[in-house]
Amino acid sequence: MRHRLKDVAERAGVSVKTVSNVVNGHVHVRADTRARVEEAIAELNYRPNLSARHLRKGRTGVIALAVPELDIPYFAELARHVVSAAAEHGWTVLIDQTGGRREQERVVASGVTDHLIDGLILSPLALTAADLAGLDGTPMVLLGERIADGPADRVVIDNVAAAREITAHLIQLGCRRIAAVGVQRTDEGASARLRLAGYRDALRAAGLDYDQALVTSAPAGHRADGAAAMRGLLTSGVRPDAVFCFNDTLALGALRALHDAGLRVPEDVAVVGFDDIEDGRFAIPTLSTVAPDKEQIARLAIQLLADRLDGDRTLPARQLKARYRLRFRESTVGRVGG
Repeated sequence: MRHRLKDVAERAGVSVKTVSNVVNGHVHVRADTRARVEEAIAELNYRPNLSARHLRKGRTGVIALAVPELDIPYFAELARHVVSAAAEHGWTVLIDQTGGRREQERVVASGVTDHLIDGLILSPLALTAADLAGLDGTPMVLLGERIADGPADRVVIDNVAAAREITAHLIQLGCRRIAAVGVQRTDEGASARLRLAGYRDALRAAGLDYDQALVTSAPAGHRADGAAAMRGLLTSGVRPDAVFCFNDTLALGALRALHDAGLRVPEDVAVVGFDDIEDGRFAIPTLSTVAPDKEQIARLAIQLLADRLDGDRTLPARQLKARYRLRFRESTVGRVGG
């Protein structure tokens, strides 16, 4: 049996309005009255009717998260955190996959599902600021650096600084021929370009030359792409003593290719990634990486969305920056010399 506000009110000996005030967190309720209501809620195991609450506000209680690929573990892990953060607001999350295609991202951003959702969190790869110009529909939060000066709120991390620091870690280990795997030659590779910039900054600061032969692209960010890029480097005659892969799935592929070539990690070649996905913690060897705070990214995105839904939607777009940390594991720890 599902209990109603009226049942809680009768149990606590107060009005339905008073129970509603307690449930909705209103502060102007006497402490002893609040305690009686909360006790009645616990005794009856009362759960608010979120659907009715959302409808009274003219909302559905549903938001959407659109990411390029769900089979990239970073996005799957991020989605989990978004769902958890949204639940604290009583929201349900619909998850969509855009494939990183501009047309699909435009469809999502244009709000064709705005009769179903209250807001959108979008991680774009191909969308441009021009695509967002003039949109006046569903509140939206963007993830990442793809659109720097657009009209929507954004959550980012400092990719340049993070890449600089993880490359500097390799240099401090004595590595001097550091390969970069994951460069994107198309407009969609905003994060990859920033990570390449950080890599180059670290080389420059250490007095090392930027060697184009050590830099290789990857058509996508999958394990197979990392393995193919690593094999290509090795068969070209280039022999790196370290590899910075622009995401962890590329790094997992690179680890396999190095193993197949009979090279030891980290003794022969040190390897680092970016994203701190769970798979990297169970690889052999475990993977050193940059760990963006995915939980904080999700919480910041949800908070920005809530601010738009509950506040002034005409205010200028805001950008919030999430934390990251370096995680040093077996793929670099224990290396001696370069």
